[in-house]
Amino acid sequence: MFTEEIKAFRRLGFRHVLLQALNFATVIASGLMIWKGLGIITNSESPIVVVLSGSMEPAFYRGDLLFLTNPVSERYKTGDITVYKIPGADIPIVHRVLETHDVPPKTRKARKAGEPDSQLMLTKGDNNYVDDLELYQGLQWLERKHIVGKVRGFLPYVGYVTIAMNDFPQLKYALLGVLGLLALLQRE
Repeated sequence: MFTEEIKAFRRLGFRHVLLQALNFATVIASGLMIWKGLGIITNSESPIVVVLSGSMEPAFYRGDLLFLTNPVSERYKTGDITVYKIPGADIPIVHRVLETHDVPPKTRKARKAGEPDSQLMLTKGDNNYVDDLELYQGLQWLERKHIVGKVRGFLPYVGYVTIAMNDFPQLKYALLGVLGLLALLQRE
């Protein structure tokens, strides 16, 4: 089945294969640098996320790709759509801010230094009947440290590729294998 590819691979020589592997590593490193650069620019650990459930319908559907920012100086308001992560849970949740509360700094020193009030939030999915208190795993409110970012834009259904790769891990490994093989056998 792969006899032609194996013969071509042998004809290329060690140097060419090494060069192709280096090119492949460069592409991967460039992608990671772009991801980290976006994270720094947007002040978000994950500047792009995929909607994994239908809890925000009709605003966002499963598979929509969301673009986030998390400016330090900006306060969250009721109605903002946020993405948050609870400690111990790996999956970020996309929900709308239902209620906010500002809590002044606890010490005089912090107040005199001009530290901003900390902000507490309660969220809810547009398609859910109740707020997210049960999702908070014992927390009464979300704090700013739990927020990954505020939704600034989206591309509908583009994230279904990610969902398919998570639902079918064999697809992910097959795709990575084919891409790696193509990178090694590509002649330039």
